Amino acid sequence: MNDVLARVGEGIADGRLIPYLGPETLLLAGAAPVPTSSRALAERLSARVTVPARARGNVWAAAQFIETRRHRQTLALLMAEIFAPPVPPNPLHAWLIGLAPPLIVDAWYDDALASAMTGDCGQIQAVTRNGKHEDIWYRALRADGAGASIAEADAWRCLLYKPHGAVRPNGEFLLSDSDYVEVLTEIDIQTPIPPPVQKRRAERGFVFLGCRFHDQMERIFARQIMKRSAGPHFAVLTGETTRNELRFLKEMAIEQIDLPLAEAFAQLV
Repeated sequence: MNDVLARVGEGIADGRLIPYLGPETLLLAGAAPVPTSSRALAERLSARVTVPARARGNVWAAAQFIETRRHRQTLALLMAEIFAPPVPPNPLHAWLIGLAPPLIVDAWYDDALASAMTGDCGQIQAVTRNGKHEDIWYRALRADGAGASIAEADAWRCLLYKPHGAVRPNGEFLLSDSDYVEVLTEIDIQTPIPPPVQKRRAERGFVFLGCRFHDQMERIFARQIMKRSAGPHFAVLTGETTRNELRFLKEMAIEQIDLPLAEAFAQLV
């Protein structure tokens, strides 16, 4: 296992492997002030607005119910409130920013990693098409939060990709079922995946850190972001592993590193 982690750490450091961060990475510095799983986020939303029993624990369905019954603005305000507590960059974020790899994928709604970016770095965030009358799937933002063109983003040394969007700086995110309708229709032909992401993944593999694959939405996005990448792929994944997770790892040829994230990270660096 030490040899595998050494290879993974070297691969991230020299830009051959792409870190793909899930919400559990926020726990590396201890308890986080924001939800660190889709189920925890569903519970926080359901605590503010009562949702049907069938939607409890399913963040996408809970968000759709709130959006339908209380309007999109209510959902946006709840997300802003839930993710309002600042989450300081932890050692993993600091390590990655120091390395400035060509691409980092961050599949959660916080801005801990984005807030640490400086210099020749920036991010591309997914945006909802719900209620919009423009053909847009994502926006590029410089390290200071100012808007940028995709051509400019293509030239950045380090690109952070937020495939579900983020609460800051503009409150653009995918969360409700209606947010995902068009995305899931087009994602197989890769339209919602920004061209700079497609280009940077082509000769690289992925390392999943702090991710679980219990939910179909999480598996769909991981699968499509990995599409046409070169590999190899790794996932730091410990504890009880579901049948769906095991099937996904096998299908995508992802080598599991069965260690707690904190222990694995200590060996990575």
